[in-house]
Amino acid sequence: MRNLIKIFLITGLLLTGNLSQAQQSIRLNQGWQFLREDLGGIWEAVRPTNSNNPENVPLWQKVTLPHCFNAEDAVDPDHNYYQGPGWYRTRLSISNPHNNGRTLLHFEGAGQKTQVYVYTTLVGSHVGGYDEWTVDITDAVDAFKKTAVFQKQFKGQVPISIRCDNSRDLESMPSRLSDFMVYGGLYRYVNLVYTPALSIDKVFASSSLSDHLQGGKLDIKATFYNPDKVSSASGNFKITDAKGKIIADQKFNLKAIQSEVKFSLGQVNIKKPNLWSLNDPYLYAVEVTLQTSEGVVKQTEKVGFRDFLFADNGPFYLNGKRLLLRGTHRHEDHAGLAAAETDSIMRLEMQMIKDMGANFIRLGHYQQSRTILNLCDSLGILVWEEEPWCRGGLGGPVYQEQGRRMLTNMIEQHYNHPSIILWGLGNENDWEGDFQEFDQQKIRDYMSSQNNLAHQLDPSRKTTIRRCDFCKDIPDVYSPSIWAGWYRGQYTDYRKIAEEESKKVKHFFHAEWGGDSHAGRFSENADKAVVNLPDSNVHIAKENDWSENYITNLFDWHLKEQEKMPWLTGSAFWVFKDFATPVRPENPVPNVNQKGVVERDLTKKESYYVFQSYWSAKPMVHLFGHNWPVRWGKAGEQKLVKVYSNCDEAELFVNRKSYGKKQRNSQNFPAAGLHWMIDYQQGDNLLIVKARKDKLILTDTIYQQYQTEKWGKPVKLVLKKIAGKEGKVTVQAMLLDADNRLCLDAVNVVAFSLAGDGKLLDNLGTSRGSRKLQVYNGRAIISVDTNNGKSVIGVQSTGIESAFLNL
Repeated sequence: MRNLIKIFLITGLLLTGNLSQAQQSIRLNQGWQFLREDLGGIWEAVRPTNSNNPENVPLWQKVTLPHCFNAEDAVDPDHNYYQGPGWYRTRLSISNPHNNGRTLLHFEGAGQKTQVYVYTTLVGSHVGGYDEWTVDITDAVDAFKKTAVFQKQFKGQVPISIRCDNSRDLESMPSRLSDFMVYGGLYRYVNLVYTPALSIDKVFASSSLSDHLQGGKLDIKATFYNPDKVSSASGNFKITDAKGKIIADQKFNLKAIQSEVKFSLGQVNIKKPNLWSLNDPYLYAVEVTLQTSEGVVKQTEKVGFRDFLFADNGPFYLNGKRLLLRGTHRHEDHAGLAAAETDSIMRLEMQMIKDMGANFIRLGHYQQSRTILNLCDSLGILVWEEEPWCRGGLGGPVYQEQGRRMLTNMIEQHYNHPSIILWGLGNENDWEGDFQEFDQQKIRDYMSSQNNLAHQLDPSRKTTIRRCDFCKDIPDVYSPSIWAGWYRGQYTDYRKIAEEESKKVKHFFHAEWGGDSHAGRFSENADKAVVNLPDSNVHIAKENDWSENYITNLFDWHLKEQEKMPWLTGSAFWVFKDFATPVRPENPVPNVNQKGVVERDLTKKESYYVFQSYWSAKPMVHLFGHNWPVRWGKAGEQKLVKVYSNCDEAELFVNRKSYGKKQRNSQNFPAAGLHWMIDYQQGDNLLIVKARKDKLILTDTIYQQYQTEKWGKPVKLVLKKIAGKEGKVTVQAMLLDADNRLCLDAVNVVAFSLAGDGKLLDNLGTSRGSRKLQVYNGRAIISVDTNNGKSVIGVQSTGIESAFLNL
C-alpha cells in the first residue's frame, strides 16, 4: 500500500469540533508494551495466555510514546548502542463515526524500518526514520471484528503490533558512519485518525509577493485520499489573518477525484499583506473544507509572506533588508530520552535558541518533527532542513530511491512553513567508507538529480549542501568546511579563510564551526593566550583543551569577526545541544559530541552567554565562571575576568573593590571589551558586575576560591556528599595529591559504581550524568536516587586506589 500523509492543525489533536462531521485525530501515548528484541513471528505478539498456558515469554515492558530503543544505551560508556528490531503492541477501541469512513494510523516518524500489523495481518510498512507516513487499517479492522477472537480474547478491542528496526544496512540512509546515532523506535507521536471516505491528503499554499512587497498572492492546491473513488465533492477555503478576520472565502467543485493528483482550488490576491519576519512572524491561516455525501473534512495550514535573496557574492536579504543569518544546529536527541523528545522539551529548546538571539537553524541531518517547524514559524527562526544523505558515499538503486522518496516527503510535508528557506541535499558526501566504489561523477550525477527534483517540487526555495567540494557548483548555496581553531589552524585565521572560501562560489554560507567543551572544565592557560591578542605569539590551537575558556574565546573571536564581514550571508555554529554519537567513545563524556553550548539535558554552558551577548536584543549580563569554583596561580598574579553582556557598559567589583567601568565594543577582544585583569586574594573571592543599558541596571554575582599552593601527581580518590534532597543524593569525586591538594589540572578518567537499594543516575550523556568520564579540574559529580534505602557508591581510576561512600 502506498504511503499517505496527513497534515494536522497543531500536533495531531482534534482538528475540528464535531465528531460526526469532521476528521478526528487522537494521540496514542498510553497503553503500550515494548520488547527490545525480535519475535519468532507476529503470533508471539497476539497469542493468548490462560490458566493452562500462563507463560508469556518473552517479557514485555510498559512504555509511553514517544519512545526510543536507545534512551539509555546511546551513551552507555561500556557497550555499543542497540541496533536491531524491537516491537510495540497495544489494544485500541476503534469506532469510526463516519459511514464508509477510513481509519488510519498516522506516524510522525519512526526508526528506521517499520511494519504495522492488525492482529496477524500486515497492513503497511515504511522505510525511513524521519518522514511522516500513514497506514490505512480500515479493511483489516473490519475483517478482524468479524472473528470470534475479537470479543472472546480481546474483549472488543483491536490488537495493533508494530515492528521497528534500526539494524545496520549499507543500502539505507543515513550512513552508519554518521556522527550521530541512527535511533530505533516509535520516537515521534503516533495518531489514530478517523476520516470520511474522501479526505484531504495534503494542502499546498504557495505564497508570493510582488509590487515591491506590496502585493501578495496565495495559490491553493491540494491532493486527496480517495480509495473508494468518491466521484465528486464541493468545498471552500478561507484565508484568515492573525486576528481571525476572514479576508477571503472561495468555493470550489471537484470531479473525477484521483488520489495523490494535485488539484487547483483557487488563487487569492491580498493587498499589502503583513510580512513574516523575525520580530513579527506573522501567520495567515488557510482553512480548506471538503464536503461530500460521506462527510465533511477540514484542514488548516499556517502560511506567511516573506521574500528572501542570497545576493551574488554578497549578503542575505529578508524582505528587502540585509540580514546577517545568526544560526545554530540541532539534533533530535535528549538526555534520558534519546530521540523521543516530547512537545514540551522541543518548545523549551527552541525558546532557548530564540532567547540566545539566533535567527536561523540548520536541522541536521534529517527531516525533523513537525513541532520544530511549527515553532520556527511562530518564533521567527529561518530554517535549513535537509534529507538524510549523510556521509558514506552513494549506494545502489534501493539507496537512491530512498533518497528521492525522503527528499520528496520532506518538501511536500513541510512545504507551507514560511520559516524554511533552504532545502539541504546532503552532508559530507565526500566521506568514503560505506561502499567499495567511491565514484565522484556518480555522486555528482545523483546530487544533480536531487537538486533538480527539489526545484521541481518547490521552485520558491534554494538548495544547499555542506562539505562536498567536488559538488559545490550544483546547489544554489554552498558551505565548505572551515573549523578555524578546532580542526584547522587558529581561530584568528577565521576571516581570512572564510574570505578565501567565499570567492570559490556564488552563494556562500558558513555552516558548522566551533569546537568541543567539557562542561565544568576550565583552564588558566587558555585565557593567558588571549590577553595580548593579536600580538601574542602563543599558538592558540595548542590550547584547545576542551575547556570552557578556550571555546568561549573561539566563539567570541568568530562573532566579532562576522560583524566586520559585510559580504557574509551568515553562519551556523555546530551545535546548540550536545548529542549522542557512536564514533566518539574516547570523548570526556563517552559517546557524546560535546560541541553544544548547552549540555544534553539543556544545562547551559558558559558559551551560551557569549552568543547571547552578541545576538540577543534583551539586556543581559553574565560573569564568566559560574561553574568554576577554584581558580589557581601565583600570589599577586593578575587574572583575566570576562563579562559577557550586550549592555553599553559594565563595572566590576572584586571583594567590594571597584576595578572600574568598561565600555562595550564588539571589536575589543575578548568579551567585547568587558574584561579586566585583577588580583585575586588567596581563599574566597566575591565578584559582582553591574551593567547598564540606558537606565536599566543588571547585576551578576559569583564566588570563586583562589589557590596558590601547587599540587603534585594525583594519587588519591575521595568521595564526598555535596547535596541531598527528596531521595536524591549528589556525590563529588576528587583527585588529590599526596598532600591532599585538589589536582586542578587532572583529566583522569573515573568510573562510578553503585551497590544497594539505589539507582545511579547515569547514561544521561552529561558531565554530571555519566558513570564514566574525564574529570573536570580534578573532580566529577554524579547523583543517586536512593529509593529510600541504603547504598554504597564507589569510584575508581586506573592506577589509583578506589574510594567508597555509604549513602
